[in-house]
Amino acid sequence: MLQALREKTSGWIAIAIVAVLAVPFAFFGMEQYLFQNNADYAAKVEAPPTWWRSAPDVWLVRKLAWSTTEVSAAEFREAFDAMREQRRQAEGENFDARGFETMESKREVLEQLIDRAVLALAADRANIVVGDAQVYDVIRSIPAFQVDGQFDTQRYQLTLQSAQPPRTPREFESSVRLDLQRALVPQAVAESAFVTAGESQRLMRLLGERRDVSFMIVPPPTVEEAPVADADLQAWFEANANRYRAPEQVALEYIEVRADPAAVTGVVDEAEARAHFEQVKSRFTAAERRLASHILVEVPADADAAAQQAAQAKAADIAARARQPGADFAALARAESDDPGSSQGGGDLGWVETGMMTGPFEDALFAMQAGQVSDPVRTDFGWHVLQLREVDAARPVAFEDVREEMEREVRDNEGSRAYNEQVGRIVDEINRHPMSLEQAAAAARLPVRTIAAFARGAGSGIAANPAVVQAAFSEALTQDGTVSDPIEIAPDHTVFIRVTSHTPERARTLDEVRTRVTAEVRADRARRQAEAAADALVAELKAGTTLQALAETRGLTAQSVPGVPRGAPVPDAVANRAYFRVQPPADGATAPGRVMLGDGSAVVFTVDRVIPGDPAEASEQERTMLRQQLGALLGNEDAEVLQRALRREMKITVNEARLL
Repeated sequence: MLQALREKTSGWIAIAIVAVLAVPFAFFGMEQYLFQNNADYAAKVEAPPTWWRSAPDVWLVRKLAWSTTEVSAAEFREAFDAMREQRRQAEGENFDARGFETMESKREVLEQLIDRAVLALAADRANIVVGDAQVYDVIRSIPAFQVDGQFDTQRYQLTLQSAQPPRTPREFESSVRLDLQRALVPQAVAESAFVTAGESQRLMRLLGERRDVSFMIVPPPTVEEAPVADADLQAWFEANANRYRAPEQVALEYIEVRADPAAVTGVVDEAEARAHFEQVKSRFTAAERRLASHILVEVPADADAAAQQAAQAKAADIAARARQPGADFAALARAESDDPGSSQGGGDLGWVETGMMTGPFEDALFAMQAGQVSDPVRTDFGWHVLQLREVDAARPVAFEDVREEMEREVRDNEGSRAYNEQVGRIVDEINRHPMSLEQAAAAARLPVRTIAAFARGAGSGIAANPAVVQAAFSEALTQDGTVSDPIEIAPDHTVFIRVTSHTPERARTLDEVRTRVTAEVRADRARRQAEAAADALVAELKAGTTLQALAETRGLTAQSVPGVPRGAPVPDAVANRAYFRVQPPADGATAPGRVMLGDGSAVVFTVDRVIPGDPAEASEQERTMLRQQLGALLGNEDAEVLQRALRREMKITVNEARLL
């Protein structure tokens, strides 16, 4: 049989079949073999080529034909840090730093970056290009770069240099260009949404609708005190068992370390104060500054050689005219400068210090003499002609002028140093005795305090601090019984905690919560009794009895309120929503209904008449605003649909290992 098999597989047909089968087997698993564990991106977005949109998702085809963009680990970390700082500022002391460092938070930030990458790739595939003029228009419109509503070159450069991290104008312009490129497609889709006149009129009739309403408030029934059968209690307890579970609880012991500014007293040694002054005196030295004006001949950084030469020649001519005897530099700036932020002020830039301007501009300015006009200086904005009007030399500050401040800072530093040393001693003792606070407390001469058992969200004092709660309920502390790492709950305020007892969440027995279950069964019976009574009243209203008659027979008061608008709390916002949920009544009839309020009372009502809103009563401005708001809502929804559709067309790979 083996000989026969050999003969059957030795022909050219068999060789061809084997060769064909070898191709997919050759590449099968190659991607994992070549690229596993080597990816340094946080996420990767890949899209098939525009000329082959149905290209298969096969490794070789993807590598050769698909377009790719990546979200780098550094880009993710920068965005995540920015989100953390934003949340910290918004939540203040309630911000849970440890809780924020979860994979869910990281994925939330990463998904936003993936959306941006998807839009960037889609724009690139659609050959969308953003021109320089559009980029410059956006930059000039940013309020942070404006002075008195006008773009100011000095403010622009100073703001970029003081950013964290500092950015050059070219880097910022590139980021603006990329943001515009990403936003063009969804923005165009959003702006294409529109609202017809008929739609806006129907919406105005609904929003402006008013209803004539009659209502009476039926007070809640008295909760009965009759005994509740054990069977009823057991049935209620079993149906609502999750509500009666005992929450997880921990009890703590802790030591608290605070910096005590009052602990550092006495006379500060003058030599120590002077040494500190030498370290920080640059803070008090007034840096050299120069009063400058400039004239800008604007030319884009990527302009061709002819445009660059023409601009340089114009700047050179302006410089020559500015150097002529009696020349008025300010008048030349008003007539010739292309800088809208300074031209009307005669090119005045105010006092300029080192680091405020771009390199070539600053180098030229600080190499000039007072009263001098420079040759043309090239920057990313074009060619500048500078005038140095005045020099204010650096002025050092004497130690005697800031003696008290230096002595106070020495005391503060000594207090911080003592605080840090004390925390360090405690950490050393805890490292030697991780299962106890006693030795650390003795070394720091601090008391060990205790906190009785508490559940999440139910603690007070330091037990209400999110960082402390996060640590107290962590598996490391509840299972091992070790002392925590230092937990800084405020500047110069640290605690060390140890869980002394831990009670996991557990199911309670009926006997433990019998009183509560009994009260809730009685309250439920009262609620159902009130609903049944309200339903009976509604049934009588449907049968033809008037609301006024029902109120009189029960000793209640019926009220009639004409023209109730949407949202008016008559007598409650919940009741108002119920009024507008019922179907409009037929001519000569009423539409009855009821709604239960939070206190157990019922509002039984009739809608007597519906008055549609009149679009004619709205001003043209109100109609325009409504159309814009509705159009914006529809447009944003369309843009979100586009975003989801683009994501479905692309292959997204997330590398969670780079998020840690």
